[in-house]
Formats: sequence, C-alpha cells, structure tokens
Amino acid sequence: MPTVTLNNGVSMPQLGFGVFQVPDDETEQAVATALEAGYRSIDTAALYRNETGTGRAIAASGLPRDDVFVTTKLWNTDQGYDSALRAFDASLAKLGLDHVDLYLIHWPTPARDLYVETWRALERIHAEGRARAIGVSNFNPAHLERLAQESDTVPAVNQIELHPRLQQAQLREYDTAHGIATEAWSPLGQGKGLLDEPVLAEVAAKHGVTPAQAVLRWHLQLGNVVIPKSVTPSRIRENLEVFGFTLDADDLAAFAALDTGTRVGPDPETLN
Repeated sequence: MPTVTLNNGVSMPQLGFGVFQVPDDETEQAVATALEAGYRSIDTAALYRNETGTGRAIAASGLPRDDVFVTTKLWNTDQGYDSALRAFDASLAKLGLDHVDLYLIHWPTPARDLYVETWRALERIHAEGRARAIGVSNFNPAHLERLAQESDTVPAVNQIELHPRLQQAQLREYDTAHGIATEAWSPLGQGKGLLDEPVLAEVAAKHGVTPAQAVLRWHLQLGNVVIPKSVTPSRIRENLEVFGFTLDADDLAAFAALDTGTRVGPDPETLN
C-alpha cells in the first residue's frame, strides 16, 4: 500500500476505506471485511453515527493499533472551542480508542464563523497527542488562508469532494503549494452515473479492469488520498486491486475531459 507523508511527518495510507452512510449495525462487518482484505486506513465521522461499529471492528481485528490509521470528523453543531473538545472526547469513547490518527473539521460553515476557534481546539488535541494529525474537510482556499493568518498550524489534510466530474484543480494546486494533502471523498461520484461514462468503459477495457478501478487509479496517480466506500465484500476487495496497471497520457487526457464542475454534495460556501 503506498503512503503519503503528511506535513508533520505522519505517514498515511493513500488508499483507505470510507463508511459514509453505512448503518452502525452494518459497519462492524464492513470494516472487518476491509481490514481482512488489506485496508489499513478507516474513515468515519461523528455525523455518520457509526464510530461505535468502526471501533468494534478495529478492536476485533487483532491488528496492532499502530497498523490502522483511523480518521474521524467533528460535526458542524459541535464547532466552537469547548464544544469541539467535548465532541472529540465523545468520538474517542465511541471508537474505544485513546487517540485517532487524523481528526478533521467536517465543514467550514462560514456563516457560523466558528472554524478558527474550532481549529484552536484541534491544535490543543494534537498538542496533547490525542490526534497524531489534524486537518479539515471541504475547506476552500479562502478558509485555508484565514486559518494560516490566525493560527500556527497548517492542516495536514483537506478532504474534499473530488471525482472526474469535479476535479478541483485550483484547490488541489493550493493544497500542494501549502503542504496540505488532498483527500477525495465521493471518489466514484456516489454512483450517480459517473461509472457509466463510455470513456471510462473504454479506459477500463484497455487495462482489463473495471471503471471503478480505473477511477481509483486516476486518483492515486494524481497524488490524491482516496477513500472508496462499499458494503459488498467483492467490491471492497476489488477497490484494492488498483496497483497492477498504470494510466497513460491518453487515459489521463480522457479523464480531464470529464470535468464539468458538477457536485454531488453541498457547496462549502453555503452549507451552514
């Protein structure tokens, strides 16, 4: 499994497993299947209400704690310094862990104007060793610039909606220029027709893989961290099988032509 080195020296698997929209009572089995298949990075969030199932699967796996990279996220209603600290404690308790590897602010919610104060709480959590790295999710350059001006810590990761129809080139360039790793959520477009694109079928057939595998390979070659989600064991394993081929320049050009700027999720500027 390739890794990326975050700006504080922490190593993070480039391909992980996401549990968005997986019910808690199904999460334990899904995460167990992922860990058995070889995933070593699990991405959850307070909003998903499945931190308990995620933690149970990690505990039952028998894997050393240091072998599993665990990410969770602070929900919008818990922003603010004191409330963020309380919410982090609650997430740790549900996960059954004494630390996480990455803790993220889930959305900037700019109209509420609490993300700088919230970020200071994350800085404290990091200083105390309870999160090995801290970062943000769905932050645009203006939000990141404000953090840079009003705090001492550059986010290690910016997790954003990112797929061939929303390639976010400007935001990825900003992240790279400032030492922030870009992580893709909804990397396969949430099943809203992206994988039916004829050009993806052509690229996939050329390499003897599925369209989903071709898209995940595209992410990896761009340098993105990527967290596909599935509850189907065969697809969980399939999404790991993306290291035996390489997209060429023609393939990458075909992907570039799919960028329409179309979101499947909310706009970070308006979600509050």
